[in-house]
Parts: sequence; structure tokens; C-alpha cells
Amino acid sequence: MYETIEIERRGPVAHVWMNRPQVHNAFNATLIRELEQAWDELAGDDSVRVVVLAGRGKSFSAGADLNWMKEAAGYTEAENLADARRLAGMLLKLAQLPHPTIARVQGAALGGGTGLAAACDICIAAERAVFATSEVRFGIIPSAISPYVIRAIGPRQAGRYFQSAERISSVRAAALGLVHEVAGDEADLDARIDGIVAALLEGGPKAQAAAKSLIAAVTPEPIGPAVVEDTARRIAGLRATPEAREGLGAFLEKRAPGWLAGD
Repeated sequence: MYETIEIERRGPVAHVWMNRPQVHNAFNATLIRELEQAWDELAGDDSVRVVVLAGRGKSFSAGADLNWMKEAAGYTEAENLADARRLAGMLLKLAQLPHPTIARVQGAALGGGTGLAAACDICIAAERAVFATSEVRFGIIPSAISPYVIRAIGPRQAGRYFQSAERISSVRAAALGLVHEVAGDEADLDARIDGIVAALLEGGPKAQAAAKSLIAAVTPEPIGPAVVEDTARRIAGLRATPEAREGLGAFLEKRAPGWLAGD
């Protein structure tokens, strides 16, 4: 059914595997579309109790795919808006799944990969995992992922990492609140996830869905369609600017962007 993902069912647990290891599970239009389809499929399946999101290969997800970025470089603002809405909508559906969700982060989770990890209810990372909101280095912003990352680490820490684009180790990510637990190797990672799954299966599924709804209801600025639309418009407007075109061009051409020319 799917080209870029696999859904592996182990009893009541659905493991959704991003399956583009040759490009570190980087986002393209197909992966975004198929993840959204997976969330639609699983949301209505009462036999599913827990969803685990994972990536094949060395990386969880390394952000945007190079070929997709090349294509987007020629988009109009309207095309950028439609593209941004698809990514933002997919993340919202993940965040609003009625089932508990766990991100299994075994390696790099950069840009959109950090967003996926933050959109899940629980994030467990291997010690070698690394995170980053690296978009400003390309002249853009981590707009679509921002509601989930800010929810996890707060606006104060986001103020640093959204602007500095520093790499965040798994240990630092746990201190920030992005990661719930840090595991040693992948065997330990899976063991810890199995333990959390066992605990989740002891809870009532309707009560767990109600608990997620409760958190959204009492959050000062809940993540919903209005917030998601705003993030899509912000990134669409920025992608078409000269600075964004220069940042993307510099990355693709493996050179320093113009704002570093004086260094």
C-alpha cells in the first residue's frame, strides 16, 4: 500500500516505520502524504492501542529531502503555502491521534524529524540521537514544527535553538523536555519502549484519548487549525524571499550563504 513507510502490527501496537534509509528518512511529498494516510488509517482502528513512530536505518529523520528542496526552490508563494499546509496538517493529525504515540529516535532527528518527535506524546531516544531546528541556516524558520517543539521545550529555550540551529544531544534534549528517556543502544531503546507500551496497555483506551483531549483543553494556546494555518502562512511567505533562496542555493551548491560572506 505504501511506498515510503511500513506499518507493522504487533498485536495492539502499530509500528509506523519511515522507510527511506538511503536518504535518512528525509521528508518529501510522498512521505508526508503517506504519513498522513497512516494517521487517518490508525485513528479509526479500535484494535490499535499504541502507535510507535520509527525510522529504518541510521536516522530517525534528517529533515527535508534534497530533491524536494530543489523542487521547492522554484515554487510560487501559493505553491509554497499548499506545500506547507500539507506538512502542517500531517503533524496535526499525528498530534491529535486518539491513541498514545511514542517516537523511537535511534539517530538523527533534524528539522522535521525533531517536529515528528515533538508531535508524539512520548519520545524515547538512544544516546547517540541528535536533534536540531536547523532551518535558519537555510534562510527559513521551523514554522510547521514550532507548535510541538515549543510545547515540549517552552518559548525560552525555543528562542535559543530556533535562532542558533545548534545540534542538541539526547541528554540535552531530555533536560529540555523534548525527550522523556535516554536509552543506551537500540536494544535498550526497544526495551524501554516495550516497558512504556506495557504500562499504556493497562490504561483504558477511551480514558487515554480523554486525557489527551484534557491536556489540549487546559493548555493556554492549544494546537489547532488556526495555529496550524498561521504556521503554514509564515513559512510560505518566507520561502519566497531572496534570503531563503540564497540559503537554499548555498546549501545545494555546498557554499557559504551570502550572510557569511564577510567571515
